Amino acid sequence: MASKTSFIAAPVVRYVLEHSVRDTPLLAELRERTAREPMARMQVPADEGQLLAFLIELTGAKRCLEIGTFTGYSSLCIAQALPADGRLVCLDKSAEYTTTAHEFWQRAGVADRVELVLGPALDTLEAMRERGEAGTYDFAFIDADKQNHARYYEQCLALVRRGGLIVIDNTLWSGAVADPADQEADTVAIRDLNELVHRDERVTQVMLTVADGVTLVRKRP
Repeated sequence: MASKTSFIAAPVVRYVLEHSVRDTPLLAELRERTAREPMARMQVPADEGQLLAFLIELTGAKRCLEIGTFTGYSSLCIAQALPADGRLVCLDKSAEYTTTAHEFWQRAGVADRVELVLGPALDTLEAMRERGEAGTYDFAFIDADKQNHARYYEQCLALVRRGGLIVIDNTLWSGAVADPADQEADTVAIRDLNELVHRDERVTQVMLTVADGVTLVRKRP
């Protein structure tokens, strides 16, 4: 889930935050709380959180899946945008960090919409398919260990319904994906995933220069 620093110029980022993001005290508090954590870089920024909420509202998604929850910022944005009967399944391996997520889901009044499953996400995703959940989700957000992103993508493609949306985080990796000299393992994994998605005839897709790169993938009807 770790992110590199945004490659977008800081004054532009500030302008976006000032003129796009409609913040709430609770979201701001969660960002500030997480900023004190050693792994604070894993949290999605405010503009990306707002994009996720916007996509939930735009698509009318009700059954959602998140891979990589950390302290819960992205899940809080998603859960708050869901209708009262919406559900979000969050997959993570850290009981420590997701304790903060639980607290903020409760305080926001959306804990009844969120199910947290702790453990290796690939095992959980496979178990979901074995339980017959393929094609039943409207939306999936992938923001976990980068070297498994291609595997998460394939599992989510099976679990999301036709016409459903998959959002993949960190697909530009501070611009490192465009540097052939960068052969660091995470960079190579993200570069390979980008190639896979670009050539995948099962989907339509668009890569956005939001935050550290966000790719939107729609499973073909």
